[in-house]
Parts: sequence; structure tokens; C-alpha cells
Amino acid sequence: MGNLNSALQELRAERSRAQSHVEKLDQAISVIESLNGSGTSRNGNQPKRIISAASRRKMALAQRARWARAGKGSQPAVGAAKTTGSEPVKRTMSASARRRIAAAQRVRWAKVRAGQKKKVN
Repeated sequence: MGNLNSALQELRAERSRAQSHVEKLDQAISVIESLNGSGTSRNGNQPKRIISAASRRKMALAQRARWARAGKGSQPAVGAAKTTGSEPVKRTMSASARRRIAAAQRVRWAKVRAGQKKKVN
């Protein structure tokens, strides 16, 4: 028991020495940063400026208006087929084709499940 107590005291002493060393390093870093002019504050997660709620609301409205203007020119007319341009025409699948694909997928999953049942049993 005496060995454990002495080891614990040594570890605590080492921790206090390390903490004082870290504090000295922090002081040296802050001195160098202040001399260099790049003095970053310790609270790096705080915003550089505080914007009021009303200003944020105005900024959001302005951004929405910009997005609306940008989106207005790029949307094609309803029902118009796109024949020119760099993007290919989007093709849709018929209902019968979708049904065939779904049926084939059900068959694939049935095989997978059957294989799993064989492994379990």
C-alpha cells in the first residue's frame, strides 16, 4: 500500500510540474503573438462581430431574393421539351418498364433470402 501512495504522490507532482510548464509555454506563445501582431484571442469560437436579429433577417431576405433572381432565368417552361443545350434530355421510364424492374428485383431479393435461410438452417 505504501508503494501505491508514493507512486500516486509522484504522479501528482509530475502533473503539477507539467501544468506549470504548459502555462509557461502559453505565456511565451501569447508574448510572441502580441509581438508578431497576429495575436489571436483565446476565445476563438466567439464571432468577430455581433449582428442584430433585424440585420440577420434583412440579410436572409436579400439572399432569398438573389436566389430567386438566379433561379428565375434557369427554369424551363412547363411542358417544354429541351432539345438543345449541353445537358441531355431527362428520360422517364414507362410504368410497364418500372413494373418489370420491380419484379426482377423482387426475384433477386427472394434468392438472397433463400440463401440466408439455407445458411441459418
